[in-house]
Amino acid sequence: MSEHRQGGPEDSGAVERAGHVEQGKYAIDNPGLPPHRPRLADEDPRAAKRAERQVSVLFVLSILGTLTFFIGYFVVGQIGPGTPFSTIRLQNTLLGLGTAFSMLGIGVGIVHWAKTLMPDHEWVEERHEVRTEEDRQIAEGMINDILDESQIKRRPLLRNTLIGAIALAPLPAVAIFRDLDNTDNRSDLAEENFGVERLRHTIWDEGVRLVRDPSGTPIKASDVAIGNAMHVIPESLLGRTHDKLNQKAKSVVLLMRLNPESLQISEGREDWNVDGIVAYSKICTHVGCPVALYEQHTHHLLCPCHQSTFDLTQECKVIFGPASHALPQLPITVDEEGFLVAQSDFHEPVGPVYWERDPNR
Repeated sequence: MSEHRQGGPEDSGAVERAGHVEQGKYAIDNPGLPPHRPRLADEDPRAAKRAERQVSVLFVLSILGTLTFFIGYFVVGQIGPGTPFSTIRLQNTLLGLGTAFSMLGIGVGIVHWAKTLMPDHEWVEERHEVRTEEDRQIAEGMINDILDESQIKRRPLLRNTLIGAIALAPLPAVAIFRDLDNTDNRSDLAEENFGVERLRHTIWDEGVRLVRDPSGTPIKASDVAIGNAMHVIPESLLGRTHDKLNQKAKSVVLLMRLNPESLQISEGREDWNVDGIVAYSKICTHVGCPVALYEQHTHHLLCPCHQSTFDLTQECKVIFGPASHALPQLPITVDEEGFLVAQSDFHEPVGPVYWERDPNR
């Protein structure tokens, strides 16, 4: 028997291999680009104008959707206990429809614009050697081509309605996030707002004991050994019924004990620790994640969200990561019974930096 069977598919030519070249031809010829089929708007100016008006109507619909959202949000009013169900249903309907049409109008409008007015020719671009000056010229040419193909210069109605829709569309989200703070109209909170004042003050105060979270056990200085780390809350939080979770979110503290000789204490903070026992806010100064990882050997505190790292020996100075400033320190001392207590509230706002807060504070 011969080593290669005669008459098989390999010999008969019934099987063609991709990429096989025979007499200068590939097994599968390149079919090339299909012939371009002009659209109605390409040949009829009236159809192009009609498409332009349709796209503009969609952008205007987006603008009306945003305005509808604000009507439901501001005109209908705040929802609270005792609000009639009909009012709640009306507001929810306006908020939902407004958001939907705001996003839908922009999305559908841009798709319709691309399908009916922007050029739809296909072409093959050969690779070329990239040079610095040529690259700049090519990039500039591409930008000009995009502007020309989108016809945004030639059709100011499209441009202006699109700018209006895009400018208004993010505003509902801004309003929603600004209203995450649920400050009520009680007199003791009326002067506070979502700005820096809401995070400047916590329920820590002079003489408030530090207790373990969640057991509520008071802590004596003698109970904290070098290397220990405890999650701490103010004792006044235990009996609180109103706004308890919000206050806890601002007041949580990490308590640790180091060798006093390893602490680098700045002027004015000499009495903020008790024989090496220090307390710092648990809220990361980047975006507010809980700082809960303590490396005993390096004396570093780590935020698990974005790896911001704080050096406990340098008053929780940022040594790595995106956080912009140190964790606020809670001044502590001991009372007559030897329990750890706060000397005062934090001397700076807790939490992350935002547009209304000085990042250097």
